[in-house]
Amino acid sequence: MLNTKRSRVRAAAGVGMAAVVATVGAVTFNASAAEQAAVAPAAVGPGARAVSIPGIPAAIKPPKGAKPIGAYVVVSGTQNYTCAANVFGPASVPEAQLVGTGGRVHHFGGPSWQSTRDNSLVKAKKVAESPRTGTIPELLLEVTEKSGSGVLGTATHISRLLTSGGTAPAGPCTDGATQAVKYGAVYVFWKV
Repeated sequence: MLNTKRSRVRAAAGVGMAAVVATVGAVTFNASAAEQAAVAPAAVGPGARAVSIPGIPAAIKPPKGAKPIGAYVVVSGTQNYTCAANVFGPASVPEAQLVGTGGRVHHFGGPSWQSTRDNSLVKAKKVAESPRTGTIPELLLEVTEKSGSGVLGTATHISRLLTSGGTAPAGPCTDGATQAVKYGAVYVFWKV
């Protein structure tokens, strides 16, 4: 009977992991084994999940000497566009839930990221981008404001990588109308 219970627990764990992979999608790492070992932060604390860091285009590499302090994947997220002059965009406001090495993070307008574990908060501005066909661009952001000393409190830069979806809706629209477009990404927080 004990072996049967263990088998059920293992099967349930496998189904649970399959559901996570189906929801989040596979995250691949495009660097050498040496680079991967150097940059992949460990998952620590309640609700934390390991997230691999994808390859980073040269145009958006973090500053020399930067060390990763966390990596998070979007588990549910939208880029929200408002119609102006009969077109959506180009600017959008994010609304996303992330999960990763430091637990859960809420990403919202500002752009801002706030840890749900310890309420540490950072705001950032875009300093570089790398376009991706059919999706929002990958970005390097620089932290401009901080609050709290928790999992995000030491961040100086943020990478938005491995983006999917999130592009502005095409076609005419009514001024003031809004539309939410699903997107995915991996966010990496760096400390210089």
